[in-house]
Amino acid sequence: MALLIPASFGNLAVSRRAHVSLTVSASANPRTFHRESVDWVKETASFFDQDKRPIMLFDGVCNLCNGGVKFVRDHDRNRRIRFEALQSEAGKRLLMRSGRAPDDISSVVLVEKDRSYTKSEAVLKIMEYIDLPFPQLAFFMQFVPLFARDSVYDNIANNRYAIFGWSESCEI
Repeated sequence: MALLIPASFGNLAVSRRAHVSLTVSASANPRTFHRESVDWVKETASFFDQDKRPIMLFDGVCNLCNGGVKFVRDHDRNRRIRFEALQSEAGKRLLMRSGRAPDDISSVVLVEKDRSYTKSEAVLKIMEYIDLPFPQLAFFMQFVPLFARDSVYDNIANNRYAIFGWSESCEI
């Protein structure tokens, strides 16, 4: 299933503590943005041409998120996951592929070749990729209802800067 996003995202200025600016162009003339749609799955297919590993998108200026990336790297001895900051150009394109706004840094996202996961589903899927005992923990945590898992996730995500702080740039 292809996700079509209007290319009218045009010139987008993002300002969320990282002060990142980006011009999104899907190989289209800016004057034709209103007439065309962009198939973001097709536009980002090259991310999976040479390397089939999933990509974990994370808030590059969030200390909690950077700690999460370090934790996953330390527990992923087989290097089964790649990483990309949500604020990067590649991160923004993969966000749009996942059906999210390019400036949405509210959730960790795991992007596989054919599917994307957000919030608690992304965390559980990431746990399946890393070393023992995390795949087993993910198996049992999946029985907790999604609304309950996402409620806890949202509460932490909405307060992550206040609790864990943020940095001026991505540390990973």
